Amino acid sequence: MTNDEIIKVFVYGTLKPGEANYQQFCADYVVAAREALALGQLFDLPFGYPAMTPGSFKVYGVLLSFTNPDVLQQLDWLEDYDPQRAIAENEYYRQQIEVYDTSLAPLGKAWTYLMTLEQARTFGGVLLPDGWWSSHKSVTSDQ
Repeated sequence: MTNDEIIKVFVYGTLKPGEANYQQFCADYVVAAREALALGQLFDLPFGYPAMTPGSFKVYGVLLSFTNPDVLQQLDWLEDYDPQRAIAENEYYRQQIEVYDTSLAPLGKAWTYLMTLEQARTFGGVLLPDGWWSSHKSVTSDQ
């Protein structure tokens, strides 16, 4: 199998192993998973999931590798992304970004789902300065 046949997706929220959407949307298709980080800003949304926006802070997540390209269509559906719509008309938009391992060594490009900063603010997103989101430790939950 060549690298071109591997679909890489950087996940930072409900698609991470152990989170709400991993089992249904990823578990049966993942061929590799490793801790990773990307640059952006991470927000905790009041809906029980996060949003990553473009930025220069470390965002921690997992780099998932798939051999089935159809997985992107399933993830597009989950993330309310339609490439035929303008970015502002999608909840998230899919883009390839640079991804790094935890020691900042480059891992190459991967797809991820981003939200515009304006949308994250409109939705009442709370910046997570440590760059980590977990449903088990939400800053917007009963604190």
